Amino acid sequence: MKATDVEQKRFDKALDEIIDLFNNIESDVPIIQYSDKVVENIEKAKKKYGEEVMNERVNNVVGEMLSWLDLDDVELNDNDEVDEGEDGEGGNNT
Repeated sequence: MKATDVEQKRFDKALDEIIDLFNNIESDVPIIQYSDKVVENIEKAKKKYGEEVMNERVNNVVGEMLSWLDLDDVELNDNDEVDEGEDGEGGNNT
């Protein structure tokens, strides 16, 4: 049995609502709390150079800074979240 247009629209609306509820179940906690000035400059840079370029540049700078730290003896617990991005380097840092 094929759904009618009305049924398809109802289904799509219900599915959107379920996805929205799912996305709101967990609160998004930033990995780093940037100052207002840094956030403003990041937004300006994204507008000027593009989001993809800025994501890459910020990840490169932060990655380089973290490479200076001795973190080999630190293990993450199951409770410690790591958001894997497309490149496997971690994700959402805002």
